[in-house]
Amino acid sequence: MKILIACDKFKGSLTAPEACAAIREGILSALPDVDKGMEVIPIADGGDGIASALTESLSGEWASMEVRNALGVPVTARFGVIDQGRTAVIEMAEASGLARLDEKELAPGTANTFGTGQLIRAAIEKGVTKIILGIGGSATNDAGTGMALSLGWKFLDASQHELTSLPQDLERVQEIIPPRSLQLPEVLVACDVVNPLLGPNGCTRVYGPQKGISEADFEKHELGLSNLVTRLEAEELAAKPGAGAAGGLGFGATVFLNASLTPGFELVAEILKLEEAVSAADLIITGEGRLDRQSLEGKAPFGVAQLARQQGKSVATFCGIRGDDGLEEIFGEIIEVRDPDLSVDANMRNGKANLTAAAKAFAESLPH
Repeated sequence: MKILIACDKFKGSLTAPEACAAIREGILSALPDVDKGMEVIPIADGGDGIASALTESLSGEWASMEVRNALGVPVTARFGVIDQGRTAVIEMAEASGLARLDEKELAPGTANTFGTGQLIRAAIEKGVTKIILGIGGSATNDAGTGMALSLGWKFLDASQHELTSLPQDLERVQEIIPPRSLQLPEVLVACDVVNPLLGPNGCTRVYGPQKGISEADFEKHELGLSNLVTRLEAEELAAKPGAGAAGGLGFGATVFLNASLTPGFELVAEILKLEEAVSAADLIITGEGRLDRQSLEGKAPFGVAQLARQQGKSVATFCGIRGDDGLEEIFGEIIEVRDPDLSVDANMRNGKANLTAAAKAFAESLPH
């Protein structure tokens, strides 16, 4: 039997490579003879985890550096380098993500993407010809203006004074000047949301509350972002699906980096040649931390399961928590690995042991 293990992260517990390794360990403890017929491909969509999945799946290297987090505090962040040094894989969450902050630290008026720009500059200085930018998990609502500042863009007020307190001062921006000498490589943004930048379905109203934006402050943020769009003469780009991703970084990447937005899972699947791997396997195993109907909205395990179904392959899906019933038609056998007698935190701490044990029990149930 040939088995493909293609799991996403179990968020807060295991990275995608760690989850795949735990399942592999469990299966081999029950069926040691399948070792030669097993392939492991950690996967991701456009959310946080894409750098780890691609860098480790493709035996890439890591580059680490000190950057500013969303509040300007120095942190150590990293990005992956794959394709023999030609491509950098950057996650904005490494520098500008919610995971970098405590809930009491949220400050959406000043939180910015400057550190993401630092990572991009470091990748450019390495001489890469392509950047893959994952934009999930952001703590910001600055439409990428912090990133732009980091790369040399200037934002001026009516008196021609430079504005650096963004997004707080976005309403005051009157002129935007691009850098003189910035040479950008091709930039592909892995993006799995379809929200525009502005309006009732835009980044402020839909995702702002989780970043600390109160309903009373919606209008101020919206006015600032709207002014930015006007100064850039970029109304069409602001209305595009995905422009509102990551606090408007989807929009900012298109205007400041000349980037293309692309569905994250499709990008990852193409790079990792996932369709070919599915074709060569008899059983496809996928999984993620929480499996529910939201998993059908561009999440990586759904993409894996779809590829398997299209090729008539058997599917099994592991999850930490199962949120909805009736998903077997898509995901095959669903194995929830949590211990119902333990808290969520305890289960997350025991994630590897739980997943390995569940994979062993699953393998023992297979015909052999």
